[in-house]
Amino acid sequence: MLRVTKLTDYATVLLTVLASRAGEVLSATELAEASGLEATTVSKVLKPLAQAGLVEGLRGVHGGYRLAHAAGDITLMQIIEALEGPLAITECSQHDSQCGIAQQCGARTNWRLINDVVADALRGMTLAQMLHPAPFPPSTHVHTRRRSITARVAS
Repeated sequence: MLRVTKLTDYATVLLTVLASRAGEVLSATELAEASGLEATTVSKVLKPLAQAGLVEGLRGVHGGYRLAHAAGDITLMQIIEALEGPLAITECSQHDSQCGIAQQCGARTNWRLINDVVADALRGMTLAQMLHPAPFPPSTHVHTRRRSITARVAS
């Protein structure tokens, strides 16, 4: 199963709180209360978000955190990369792969294609969209054998 880490999930939660209160400066304590997360977790997540330039930390009596960019300009890919580094579904889907059999592996090209499709989807989804998610389309078939994925991969 492919999953983002809990910290990445929490980062998205914190950023949606900040996005829903655009322009406001919220303390770590206020963010913890608004998100339902522990204050220590909030502080742990805010550090890499600030290092990646997604949030700004303001010092002083009325200090706290706010988004560094408009919610429509922050992508899910940026959030994931801030917490987890470059996206790589498999070792061989990384451009600097350390896999010993990457050059002769028949699956490498397809894993890289899949990685690119997922990366494009994450680049195409913004924090603003996460605030107002589109309804999930109803499934017409519970079990399907095959789904086609249309992808454009830059060369």
